[in-house]
Amino acid sequence: MGSEPVLVVGGGAAGLFCAGIARRRGIPVTVLERSARPARKVLITGKGRCNLTNHCTVEEFFPRVCTNSRFLYSALRGFSPQDTMALFEQLGVPLKTERGDRVFPVSDRAADVADALVRLCGEQNIRTNTRVKEVLAREGEVRGLLLEDGRELPAQRVVLATGGLSYPATGSTGDGYRMAAALGHTVVPPRPALVPLVTRERWCGELMGLSLRNVTLTLYSPAGKVLFRELGEMLFTHFGVSGPLVLSASSHLSGELERYRMEIDLKPGLDAAQLDARLLRDFSEVPNRDFANALDKLLPRKLIPVAVRLSGIPPATKVNAITREQRRGFGALLKALPLTPKAFRPVEEAIVTAGGVSVKEVNPKTMESKLVKGLYFAGELLDVDAVTGGFNLQIAWSTGFAAANNF
Repeated sequence: MGSEPVLVVGGGAAGLFCAGIARRRGIPVTVLERSARPARKVLITGKGRCNLTNHCTVEEFFPRVCTNSRFLYSALRGFSPQDTMALFEQLGVPLKTERGDRVFPVSDRAADVADALVRLCGEQNIRTNTRVKEVLAREGEVRGLLLEDGRELPAQRVVLATGGLSYPATGSTGDGYRMAAALGHTVVPPRPALVPLVTRERWCGELMGLSLRNVTLTLYSPAGKVLFRELGEMLFTHFGVSGPLVLSASSHLSGELERYRMEIDLKPGLDAAQLDARLLRDFSEVPNRDFANALDKLLPRKLIPVAVRLSGIPPATKVNAITREQRRGFGALLKALPLTPKAFRPVEEAIVTAGGVSVKEVNPKTMESKLVKGLYFAGELLDVDAVTGGFNLQIAWSTGFAAANNF
């Protein structure tokens, strides 16, 4: 069976990587991509820079996986973040590690990663503008593919690597869910993950465009348990909040979002006493200034009117007239600025899709279907997802590698 051709549906990260590894093993492989060009989603990841993995150990990786981390144990052991870095360097993409152990090309060009994937796969093995209608199977075994134009392509092994529902313009239209379901697979309802959040607080709109760096975002469960807490960046938008911290926190939300609550620590480097001392010092420098005009050194200009309003302290209050209780209350507000998630933004705006083909029906060592012989899955189509930071692309590489090594 080793030299028989393999058909890979989907020319994204997982599909191209899987095909490239298979090709290295001498297996004939063809990638079928519905778009005009492969790796379109890779081109927009990491704001066009492509955060292609995270420079962490496999043990450190698992806690960053939000769904079905145990399923990935064999795949990550078989192809680790360090393996990813070594291979892309070998493919002519020098890498660098940034804050949070995020790994990027030295060039800051996602196109370099996309080009390396095409080289690995072999451009002659990629057929673009090719739409697959269904996987053909008989008596529990793959027989090939039926294209939308009516042609049949025979094959005994097919890899579904069609991605999720996020960024449909890149070709992620949910076709893989339909094809898997038609073959009897359970599809856990797809939902957005790593997605911006609409908030109940309307003042977020007043801060539209304001980016906060080095703040800590904490997400609490309805019972008050800390679900997520991390230092990093976030962004205010016309609908609520976005940015790396918010995207990661969103993966821990489900059901009725307004039961959860979030807090922003605007000054994580200072404890309550240190912040109070800082306020005292700032106020002592301008004792006769209005409260609303005495915070320039402490907060971004755009944030000041909102913080003053939420504090309940009249903006025209002279700072030398602010009581200790008021000052400490304001300090507490800056250490825990409250936010209430109201809704996810549409799945089209999500970086990845949670949900997908149930991992209970997939062999975790080989990525082969337990229901249909010769059918494999890789990448986002599976019901696995992780926080932001290069972890989701690593899942694509590891699952693609596992499939390609077990044809």
